[in-house]
Amino acid sequence: MNEKLKLGANLSVANGYASMIETSHKINGNVIQCFIRNPRSGDARQIDLDDEARAEALLRKYEIPPTSLIAHAPYTMNPCSAKSVVRDFTARAMREDFEYLERLPGVLYNFHPGSFTTQTADIGITQTARILSETMWQGMTTSVLIETMAGKGSEIGRSFNEIARMIDLAEKENPAIAGLIGVCLDTCHVYDGGYDIVNDLDGVLDEFDRVIGLDRLRAVHLNDSKNPIGSHKDRHEKIGHGTIGTDTLVHVLTSPRLAHLPFCLETPNEPDGYADEIKLLRLRTADCKGENK
Repeated sequence: MNEKLKLGANLSVANGYASMIETSHKINGNVIQCFIRNPRSGDARQIDLDDEARAEALLRKYEIPPTSLIAHAPYTMNPCSAKSVVRDFTARAMREDFEYLERLPGVLYNFHPGSFTTQTADIGITQTARILSETMWQGMTTSVLIETMAGKGSEIGRSFNEIARMIDLAEKENPAIAGLIGVCLDTCHVYDGGYDIVNDLDGVLDEFDRVIGLDRLRAVHLNDSKNPIGSHKDRHEKIGHGTIGTDTLVHVLTSPRLAHLPFCLETPNEPDGYADEIKLLRLRTADCKGENK
């Protein structure tokens, strides 16, 4: 019998971490993603030690390891901004987040590598790499994940080559963090970015392995897309309602090269909608793999 599929959703932490974990359990999720800062303002949450203690007890109760927890950085962070004030905020927020997450060793931290705006992609890549090299440290247990992006506007991270360059530059500047930087592959983003996961998933994974290395892939955002391949739009859609389709996303979930990873839904849903998608995907993957539901 195969290990149970690691699948969950991006959930609100407005009512506390313990409440969020209970919501995840109710929708049959065993992977949880949340914003540990306000996603729009970047303000940090107030620490509530009682809530954290209840949350840790629930994680043990439901057998959810830290490696199935994804902390998502706020959208206001932009490590490759042309504005020094934005870069300074980003560096400060990332360092604070890393120090906070070390309270629960092994958590994943996902961030968007940013937009270079009035600069060049090369400058943006260099600036993002520098912030990683300066905010991370040897021995930290948090895995820092660069998210694959769709390439709208002046986003960096639109190609595997750009992500590989960020990792290489950061680790050259700070060799002590070698191996600590990973990648979160977003199915909507890579498809919108031009990678044909519908017709050639294995070919896309081969290219990822050649350019970055599959050992760097630590999580997957499982999203359908509102737009066709190569559109560079970044518009998520509900599972089975977009241009990627349920069959392809089940193929992603059951790929022997990916099936061990935590998968997180970021579709335009409330918890009830996530529950329906999780049920559907667990049934479909069980049919493919003979796995526990």
